[in-house]
Amino acid sequence: MMNIPKHIAIILDGNGRWAKAKGLPRKYGHVERKKTVEVICEEAYKMGVQYLTVYAFSTENWNRPKDEVDALMTLLRNYMKTCLKTAEKNRMCVRVLGDKTGLDEDIRTRIDELEKATVNNDGLHFQIALNYGGRDEIVRATKAIAEKVKNGELAPSDITEEVISQSLDTKGIPEPDLLIRTCNEQRISNFLLWQLAYTEFYVTPVAWPDFSKEELTKAIEAYNKRDRRYGLVKED
Repeated sequence: MMNIPKHIAIILDGNGRWAKAKGLPRKYGHVERKKTVEVICEEAYKMGVQYLTVYAFSTENWNRPKDEVDALMTLLRNYMKTCLKTAEKNRMCVRVLGDKTGLDEDIRTRIDELEKATVNNDGLHFQIALNYGGRDEIVRATKAIAEKVKNGELAPSDITEEVISQSLDTKGIPEPDLLIRTCNEQRISNFLLWQLAYTEFYVTPVAWPDFSKEELTKAIEAYNKRDRRYGLVKED
């Protein structure tokens, strides 16, 4: 019987390249990305995964061509509507990570509605990283902690790893057991820098639009072969 990771994080890579290889506009790959996310959410939960976090739009993605960014934002607006219906159907609890202040007001409103509507759902905990960067998250957390110190609410000597963890966007969410990155890229691209300290990494050449239940199973099978020591020495 397989040991199912409690929390899986995924970097959804290769969408534009997938489309380009098929002679299609890059934005078509992002349309397919949304469909794959919906499939994997359902399949992961069926397999016993409790938390799923996807890297949807990074703080660096604003540097992409304007037409691609605009297309991504349009898709995001549409996805917020779809996600609410999916969450109602599957009792999914949705949370958005990242600096929401950098998003348009209508998107922030939809995020707020989505989070409030699903907060008590007892199905898959689904986190979407939007306008997210690991360094930015740590900077924002540090500023919040510094403000507490300044106001006399916290002594510098009381700052611990737990205090920092509880100041991050992922407050209350267990750290990922497994990180999956598609399209053979072997870097973390500023994703969950604090949280991935002891996470197992799995890289696949498959582009995200082609990622399936079978590919998810392969990733979990590989995870089951890992020896998670957390810095300790295993006794013979």
